[in-house]
Amino acid sequence: MPDTKFDTMFDYAPAPESRDVVEVKSSYGLFIDGEFVDGSGPSFKTVNPATEETLAEVATASADDVDRAVRAARKAFGVWSALPGGERAKYLFRIARIVQERARELAVLESLDNGKPIRESRDVDVPLVAAHFFYYAGWADKLEYAGFGSRPLGVAGQVIPWNFPLLMLAWKIAPALACGNTVVLKPAETTPLTALLFADICRQAELPPGVVNIVTGAGETGAAVVAHPDVDKVAFTGSTEVGRVIARAVAGTGKKLTLELGGKAANIVFDDAAIDQAVEGIVNGIFFNQGHVCCAGSRLLVQESVQEEVLAALKRRLGTLRLGDPLDKNTDIGAINSAEQLAKIRRLSDIGESEGAERWSPACELPERGFWFPPTVFTGVAQSHRIAREEIFGPVLSVLTFRTPAEAVEKANNTPYGLSAGVWTEKGSRILWMADRLRAGVVWANTFNKFDPASPFGGYKESGYGREGGLHGLEAYLDV
Repeated sequence: MPDTKFDTMFDYAPAPESRDVVEVKSSYGLFIDGEFVDGSGPSFKTVNPATEETLAEVATASADDVDRAVRAARKAFGVWSALPGGERAKYLFRIARIVQERARELAVLESLDNGKPIRESRDVDVPLVAAHFFYYAGWADKLEYAGFGSRPLGVAGQVIPWNFPLLMLAWKIAPALACGNTVVLKPAETTPLTALLFADICRQAELPPGVVNIVTGAGETGAAVVAHPDVDKVAFTGSTEVGRVIARAVAGTGKKLTLELGGKAANIVFDDAAIDQAVEGIVNGIFFNQGHVCCAGSRLLVQESVQEEVLAALKRRLGTLRLGDPLDKNTDIGAINSAEQLAKIRRLSDIGESEGAERWSPACELPERGFWFPPTVFTGVAQSHRIAREEIFGPVLSVLTFRTPAEAVEKANNTPYGLSAGVWTEKGSRILWMADRLRAGVVWANTFNKFDPASPFGGYKESGYGREGGLHGLEAYLDV
């Protein structure tokens, strides 16, 4: 979506990243006990959402395959948990360094399989993956000082989503290994390739066989991981609906459980905020990764006195965003991850219009092939509208207004979710007042979507429970 005035001054030159930096195999198996093996279930295709081309055939793990993986993890647990923390740390450091060395390869594969812009994969996802392994490597020999004990749980069954495939893997695996657990991880069926490349990194790092096992497949495979009787800990990131199913399945089993689920975050802009800075935060909050972010700032609450100014600045900024080839380094908005997700975004957006909200998108030519949706802003939104209540998980922003800080808090908290929020104001006292009253696991002040491995992340209410990252992230993998 180029700015016409800008383009008359400068010609736009595409800057595509090369696909040749990564080898995409025609078929992939499962990673069990340190080796790639065939799955006993039917294979499935993983596609490039920007072109709809098939990237590879991937094995489906049956319940028997999951059992093989859990048995391998249980066998390895005796060896891995007995290692001194300093020795486990060496492996985590080694993995982190290899991730850095193979960063370009990982970033390209992530953008191919997921559809996100290469700049995000390259500059955000992969550096954070390495940082998480470095961070938890530092904790591996200091667990007694964390306050949660130092006894690992055993085998961790982990199920991760498709929006941040490699980063969610790091959030799960790094603390589990640092604490002495072993892992059976199931990546999302639409984005399995970077998890399988990570399996190769584990071999390169000479991680003992069975410490990390990766089983691919759809919901049935994930359910088999969750239900396996020899899994001691379940960690899930994904939709609230699936989270409820998992919570019911785990109830009464004695398994430890953490859930990081959906969100409908409020980005709150006061009349004294730096408008240009706030607009950048709004754009980053909802259009980063095509809105495929559980903590996306999908509800903009703007003070009435600056509503017109903020919306005018926001629309100007959206006119400069570029939608297109995820491997182009100039791309701001990539492809929607799947046809299924695109259909959901379209359906909820149509409902928004039928409810009376006013829909706006910048002039935008969508590619003929692939799954695409333009950045979209709804104004005239009421609290009762479904687009203000339901998680759309796409590049769709609902705009509401408020008059007082108390009204802003009331509207922000009027949601079944509680994952994150953003506050934009020049008054530090107001930031603290708001943060104390917002029912959100993370509250950002004059920024949005900023993450650090030393900072815990998690939600309230239907956004799940437990924390990942930071010191608190160790608790989920230790027998407290």
